[in-house]
Amino acid sequence: MKDILTFNKMVTPIIIQVIFWLGVLAIFIGAFQYNFLQGFLMIIFGTLIWRVYCELMIVIFKINNNVHILAAAKSDKASSENVQ
Repeated sequence: MKDILTFNKMVTPIIIQVIFWLGVLAIFIGAFQYNFLQGFLMIIFGTLIWRVYCELMIVIFKINNNVHILAAAKSDKASSENVQ
């Protein structure tokens, strides 16, 4: 809980996963407004495009996490060099 309150752990990737599934549900519901072929294409390509968009948003947070890991490793290395 402390990590969430201090923003060391991001909750947005979890929220993005929920939003993804809500978007997929909306795509499926919206596809029923069209004829069979258009609805089918909307389900296939709409879901694919929505998935790529959500993955790009998650990639941003994974980059942030990796930058924190690299910064911590650099900080640990600098502190161990100062000790020697």
